[in-house]
Amino acid sequence: EEIQRETAYPDGKVEKVLKNGSHLVFFPNGTCKKVGSDRKTITITFFNGDVKQIMPDQTVIYYYADAKTTHTTYTDGLEVLQFSNGQIEKHYPDGTKEITFPDQTIKSLFTDGQEESIFPDGTILRVQRDGTKTIEFNNGQRELHTPEFKRREYPDGTVKTVYINGQQETKYGSGRVRIKDKDGNIIMDTKL
Repeated sequence: EEIQRETAYPDGKVEKVLKNGSHLVFFPNGTCKKVGSDRKTITITFFNGDVKQIMPDQTVIYYYADAKTTHTTYTDGLEVLQFSNGQIEKHYPDGTKEITFPDQTIKSLFTDGQEESIFPDGTILRVQRDGTKTIEFNNGQRELHTPEFKRREYPDGTVKTVYINGQQETKYGSGRVRIKDKDGNIIMDTKL
């Protein structure tokens, strides 16, 4: 671009005004600031390779060269971090965070302490504040983990529960109930 005017300052910085109205400021440490002809678009390229862009709508995009990470802050408060491995994190103004991992697993962290992960195969894992976990599998099965037991529910109505003492209880859709002790010995079986 053609330079309309160039000014050198005593502190070592140099300002160039281009014919299109853009301004370039070069600092002695190697940092360069470009103000677009619209006076709203600003790009600062730092001596370490980092780049900060301020868009006309005041969205700020900061690229960390060493980490190869982009951090975008929108005017509504949403922040988006994009990492070189493909991971994307969204930090919402209400404190909620959503992380998309390189394998496309999506994990949401809620402000009340709850978590939800959606895996690429459709499995959903929900973790409550108290540590209770619910897993919904893509085959229709559902699992519940609490400090007292682990329970799996099958689409046919069968429910199998394993208690922390090792005892197992299976309730079948037919109404049959079978209970085994921690060693797998049948204690009760109501065959119908």
